[in-house]
Amino acid sequence: METTARVRQIARDVLGYPKLRPGQLDAAAALADGRDCLAILPSGAGKSAIYQIAAIALGGPAVVVSPLLALQREQADALRARGLTAIAVNALSGAPARREAAALLASGGTGFIFLGPEQLARDDVRDDLAQAPVRLFTVDEAHCIASWGHDFRPDYLRLGGVIEAFATRPAVAALTATAAPPVRQEIADRLALRDPRQVIRDFDRPEIHLAVRSFHRADDQRAAVLAAVREQAGSGLVYTATRGQAESYAALLGVRYYHGGLARADRLAAQRVFEGGATIVATSAFGMGMDRPDVRFVVHASVPGSLDEYYQEIGRCGRDGRPAAAICCYRAEDLGLVRFFAAGMPDQDDLAAVAAAVDRPLTRRELAARIQLPPGRLAELLNVLEPAGAVRLGRLVEPAPGRPTPAQAAARAVELAGHHRSVERSRVEMMRRFAEMTDCRRRFLLRYFGEAVSQACQNCDNCDAGLSRPVVAAGLFSPGERVTHHQWGPGLVLEAEADRLTVLFDDYGYRELSTQVVSGRHLLDPA
Repeated sequence: METTARVRQIARDVLGYPKLRPGQLDAAAALADGRDCLAILPSGAGKSAIYQIAAIALGGPAVVVSPLLALQREQADALRARGLTAIAVNALSGAPARREAAALLASGGTGFIFLGPEQLARDDVRDDLAQAPVRLFTVDEAHCIASWGHDFRPDYLRLGGVIEAFATRPAVAALTATAAPPVRQEIADRLALRDPRQVIRDFDRPEIHLAVRSFHRADDQRAAVLAAVREQAGSGLVYTATRGQAESYAALLGVRYYHGGLARADRLAAQRVFEGGATIVATSAFGMGMDRPDVRFVVHASVPGSLDEYYQEIGRCGRDGRPAAAICCYRAEDLGLVRFFAAGMPDQDDLAAVAAAVDRPLTRRELAARIQLPPGRLAELLNVLEPAGAVRLGRLVEPAPGRPTPAQAAARAVELAGHHRSVERSRVEMMRRFAEMTDCRRRFLLRYFGEAVSQACQNCDNCDAGLSRPVVAAGLFSPGERVTHHQWGPGLVLEAEADRLTVLFDDYGYRELSTQVVSGRHLLDPA
């Protein structure tokens, strides 16, 4: 039976899906053929079905890396309800779940093991996996590799080493709802995907009305957040930048709040309240992987740090296809905190010390003891030394073949970190542009994600006010065209208008360039 027919049969007869969407079918078929796949499908498009179908078609254990305990639990419960083997191994599951997972791996039978990225930092877990006949390795919410990995979830950055440590390399699936071009490239690089099939479907969510309300004073912004929630029909999500803001707004609105500082039982209780149909106030991770269709609004109490984060979060409303509202309450000062987080750089002396200490294969615990650094700090340094060619990260930390001297490795790592921070700062500036613009917001947003769109959407506040302008071609370059800048190197034109070009440079991120300056100084050449 050809792969496509086999995929459809599994979806129908085993998982109960009468019909697959085109993106699901293409991605599941690629994985079922043993090919790596990066699938970027809109929120609510059924990404979990992709790895479920592929794992059954491949006929062996599947490892699913999932960032949140609640998400692991929901996905495992849904599979068990269909009579399949699914085990979540995390801090709450205890020894019985670990023994059950080890038995599944030893048997080579079809089943699913859900792990958080931190579990894969454990030597015993990695040892169990290294020799196991795993057929599929899935990274769910793969955008976390870029949006959380560098600063908040460094274990995401080590998943490539986990994959390479398998005795027989499995097919690898990277799944997410949102990834702009630089995020896609980082996912592929960090996971060392091999000739991946890229399945990218339409980013547009036309049912969501986009609006930004701007303020100078914090008190006015706070009052507007409360008014925006109270004026909406139905229930929704309010996103805040800090835990303190989540608690404060929840108290003012008389609803539950969720953030990472809550006890696990309280977090689970808040999730159940939200799943039952209530409004909730939360920090950014909340809602990931949840498939509640009737969320009618998302209100941002302050501007997110990037359009990637913004689009992930507004994608949690309107999944039933009915009209929904995304309202962002913006103060320019909010972006100052984001810039602060995007400004840090690793210490070059610490990098050189770590590179010098890795003179033979070591466990992370041995290395941390040798150089007297906390494990979290050590993980951050290793994550920039690996792409600098100094170390190899697998079950052990090993010297990389042909590696540079410690000083050279540290200098290269700082250079690479500088490029990353440049991209991060440019993403902040794109968020600022979106918040302050007087043109069609959806058109700009979709172009940011690489879609060539020319028409105004007629479903954002600027279109409502008659402010959106027709596109006038710049005459120099077209969206989607590759170019080269004499200083910033190769890039991709995202937006080309009469007065400005927006270019995504491979190493330096997003830049806005004056068309007049580009033309007069011949700054860009066709690639």
